[in-house]
Amino acid sequence: MTQIYRVLSTWLCLILLSCGAANAYDYPFTDPYVATVLGTPAEFAAVLPEDVPIKNDSIVMFPERKVPGVLWNFADLNYSYIKVDGPAPLIFLIAGTGASFESEKMISMQRAFYGAGFNVISLSSPTFTDFVVSASSSQVPGNLEEDSADLYRVMQAVWAIHQDEMDVTEFYLTGYSLGAAQSVFLSQIDDTEKAFNFSKVLLINPPLSLYNSVVKLDKMLEDNIPGGMDHFAEFYQKVIHRFGKVYKNGDAVQLNDQFLYKAYLYDKPKTDEPTAAMVGLSFRLSSVNMVFVSDVMTQAGYVVPKGLVLERNEIIIDYGKVLSQLTFIDYFNGIFMPHFKAQDPTITETEVISRMSLRNKEKYLRNTTKIGLIHNQDDIIMLPGEVDYLKGVFGDRATIYPHGGHCGNMSYPDNVTAMVGFFKGITQK
Repeated sequence: MTQIYRVLSTWLCLILLSCGAANAYDYPFTDPYVATVLGTPAEFAAVLPEDVPIKNDSIVMFPERKVPGVLWNFADLNYSYIKVDGPAPLIFLIAGTGASFESEKMISMQRAFYGAGFNVISLSSPTFTDFVVSASSSQVPGNLEEDSADLYRVMQAVWAIHQDEMDVTEFYLTGYSLGAAQSVFLSQIDDTEKAFNFSKVLLINPPLSLYNSVVKLDKMLEDNIPGGMDHFAEFYQKVIHRFGKVYKNGDAVQLNDQFLYKAYLYDKPKTDEPTAAMVGLSFRLSSVNMVFVSDVMTQAGYVVPKGLVLERNEIIIDYGKVLSQLTFIDYFNGIFMPHFKAQDPTITETEVISRMSLRNKEKYLRNTTKIGLIHNQDDIIMLPGEVDYLKGVFGDRATIYPHGGHCGNMSYPDNVTAMVGFFKGITQK
């Protein structure tokens, strides 16, 4: 079956790429916020194999690390892998901000790459809860250099477990959103350490400046809640109420950030509540989890008082209420900068922010031909001119779609064809 998928996938790529220049890009949503929220509905999505032999596993990166009772179920780092029959490349997939290895986008990528004949190992974002608890060296996520070094150690450890059961011919790497930015750092680390010698690396919708993007995401919530942040609780309750309607009417909903989107769009009132607020809310919920876990694990005293050990059955609702009102800038000033200052008292905010940008990697990205880029001109986490800057850096290694928002079109047939085609060595005209 795998061999059949390989043949069909290559054939499909050749057909679609050969006629791509003649056809307009018909992804259905031209509003970037709607695209980000709705993604690619099933009727517009690429047809991917359903019967995929995904296996879940876990690893302990720091056996000596003590995990507070409130986080007891995150002591192991979970991941998944797919093995194909016979010799084939292995692709490492890195999830986006706050996402796990089994998020909706990761599952779609797994299916596409398995269908194309690749082995796959999928890893959660270093901003996801179990990674912060079990695999982060500092447990202060957001530092692209540190987080990528942690990812690289995890990749080596996971590969050591599975190397005897996969016949791998070469190693590839890809990630979306934050995972794409980290892939740049991972590629550079690997150029030195050569554990994998990645021959192809694909970046999907990376932020240019992580700092700029997360500040913009924060403002999407703060600036678009009807009545302002003083009405956050009311806005959130409306979302939850709509979720109840979705669930009651039997729609297929996963209990993750996607349910917020579907709940918001279900039975939408005539008065327009900005879709941007929903994007910001999704980011804020991911941020709340990340900041809470970092605060607990490092005893930073940011929200949870220093010295207070939260036990397994601890009620933490009040901490969540406080954290939901805090922005990334609050985290940056309250936990992130103090972490850097402890390492180097002379470091400035400007230097830290610069380290969180791919502009620092411009020379590397211009000259490293193994790295490709897929992006959207209307990506909502990018500032004006940032996509054009990346286009100039990557040149003909960049595929820029006119619309799709932030990762909204990843499952669209053209995008899947481009992703698979990059690793198959099939270039778009």
